[in-house]
Amino acid sequence: MLNKDFLWGASSAANQIEGGYNEGGKGLSVIDVLAQGENHRVETKGVITGRYYSSHQAVDFYHHYKEDIKLFSELGINSYRMSIAWTRIFPNGDDKEPNEEGLKFYDAIFDELHHYHIEPVVTISHYESPFKRALEGGWLNREMIDLYVRYCETIFKRYKYKVKYWIMFNEMNCLLVPFGIMTAGGIFSSIQSPLNTEQNRFQALHHQFVASAKAICLGKTINPDFHFGTMTASMINYALTCAPDDVLLMQQDRQMKHYFTSDVQIRGHYPGYALRYMREHDIHIDICDGDLEEIKKGVVDFYACSYYMTNCIGYDKDAPKTAANLVAGLKNPYLKASEWGWQIDPQGFRYFLNETYDRYQIPIMVVENGLGAKDTLNSDGTIHDDYRIQYLDAHINAMLEAIEDGVDVIGYLPWSVMDLMALSTGNIDKRYGFIYVDVDNCGQGSFKRYKKDSFYYYHDKIKSLQTRN
Repeated sequence: MLNKDFLWGASSAANQIEGGYNEGGKGLSVIDVLAQGENHRVETKGVITGRYYSSHQAVDFYHHYKEDIKLFSELGINSYRMSIAWTRIFPNGDDKEPNEEGLKFYDAIFDELHHYHIEPVVTISHYESPFKRALEGGWLNREMIDLYVRYCETIFKRYKYKVKYWIMFNEMNCLLVPFGIMTAGGIFSSIQSPLNTEQNRFQALHHQFVASAKAICLGKTINPDFHFGTMTASMINYALTCAPDDVLLMQQDRQMKHYFTSDVQIRGHYPGYALRYMREHDIHIDICDGDLEEIKKGVVDFYACSYYMTNCIGYDKDAPKTAANLVAGLKNPYLKASEWGWQIDPQGFRYFLNETYDRYQIPIMVVENGLGAKDTLNSDGTIHDDYRIQYLDAHINAMLEAIEDGVDVIGYLPWSVMDLMALSTGNIDKRYGFIYVDVDNCGQGSFKRYKKDSFYYYHDKIKSLQTRN
């Protein structure tokens, strides 16, 4: 049975939706210097004239937020997971005073959301660390801890009565993946750079653990009713075979790639398997006096997650591989895949929710789940995305089964509320939204908004489930 306060929502991220990258006093973020490349974004040391950066305009929520939030209301959602762009508040990260224009922008966003009775769920840092700080080591630099806490203090006090749910870092475990060095780690570096090592990524992650814990402790003094969450990118793999070696490999992979960051943020200490991993991989992180005590004190209240797919893992080097967002895996012969090769596994969603709740016994908020596909805008303004409806319906039903199993799921906020720029490529041809935005991979188009068939499906699904309860 769903709780009457269940959060039916949808999600986005500032760097993928807002645009207005140099308006309202905003400074450059690490995403703002990721130019469009052939397959993935390309790091540039600043903004280069003539290069296309999709974050600079994105889908222009910055100028369309009022009409967009009205559309959100028509979608029937009661919550919206979004992020605050750090560089709208502190353009360089280390500014003496916050940027008032940026603070007012989010005041206006929250006021508009509350006007339509939509609860904001705010990610504090969603892959958009200040670029100036990235040039100085990003999260490798311990100074980022105090800068982040100061940023948090500013927004906690400003939005004390406007925001209840805060997510500390987006998909924190993605910093362990090479692609995460600049996005999650805020460190100016390419994937191939000698700077992009496990040693550095683990050190940066330690600084984030400390910063998160300190900010949570501070936030609780500002408003004891704040709820703080970790956020994990689901990297659930099945063992390719029932061979014990494959099963053990699956467990070890899941511990480090999937559970490590949430174990620290929920349990308040480094788990033994991670200490062994670092020891055996010659990783030596610098832990200052008081760090572990801070981590122990500043644990989170809820577990937020993204879930899109599952893979298999095993020792068979000849096993066929599958595509994925950040981490590829082996194909599961029992699953179908999207046109991008992502394996579709709603039963895996139920399995993941059950296993996670068994591990932590704290509320779970699903803040990303969805299907990326090429959508066609028809001449009559319709977009028929039955493939997305089928995906969402199967996953919502799997979640409802998990709730019947006893899992405390408090919200479902799929990706994404509207079409937006992809993280890895900066393109928009792989669309996730309930709302179609008329813009192409080069930023050309009318930017007009259209409701997809999935928009009407989700509206009716929410209404029917709310009525049932």
